[in-house]
Amino acid sequence: MAKIINKIIKFMIASDFILNLGWGLLGPIFAIFIVQNITTGSAIDAARIAGFASLFYWITKAMFQIPIGRYLDKNHGERDDFWFMVVGTFIAGFIPIGYLFSSSAWHIYLLQIIYAIGMSMMVPSWLAIFTRHIDKGKEALEWGMESTFLGLGAGIAGGMGGIVASVFGFATVFIFVSSFTFLATILLLFIRDDISPKNKEVKTMPPARPLVEP
Repeated sequence: MAKIINKIIKFMIASDFILNLGWGLLGPIFAIFIVQNITTGSAIDAARIAGFASLFYWITKAMFQIPIGRYLDKNHGERDDFWFMVVGTFIAGFIPIGYLFSSSAWHIYLLQIIYAIGMSMMVPSWLAIFTRHIDKGKEALEWGMESTFLGLGAGIAGGMGGIVASVFGFATVFIFVSSFTFLATILLLFIRDDISPKNKEVKTMPPARPLVEP
């Protein structure tokens, strides 16, 4: 991969793979965690809480993502895009730790709102930087690689999440998710010096990015 794509694209794909590898672990076990730790056995209440948790996430993300995108477009240069991407990913890393200390539904809702704010910062800036730095003539290849590694991360994690939870418990899963998210943040820092202080010409419009989200 290193020989056919540039450094920025390489590290962004690697970071996204790690990020989705982490958050994909939650998919199979989040509702079960709510049953056992929030509703103390009530599957009906757990389904309601999980549904509202998703609602709070998506409503918050919808409220913040477009204004953040407009702000980033109005400011020339990529430095603000880069730091929004890094800080947003970093914020997301604390959410699984917060789940560990949750005992009420409102704790979950609050964490989902914070998570949505972090992702609202990360997603538009990630897409903007990736789009500007994609190699000319390799657009389909590099977007295909991004989609492939994203899918691999989510798929591998989905298969492992339930196993890890059953063997080691929910706490271990949440710690893994946070650790992978912080690692994804660190990987992004490797391209800090390659980010342009001025706008690069946009080469292609990005497709919808299938993030692992609630």
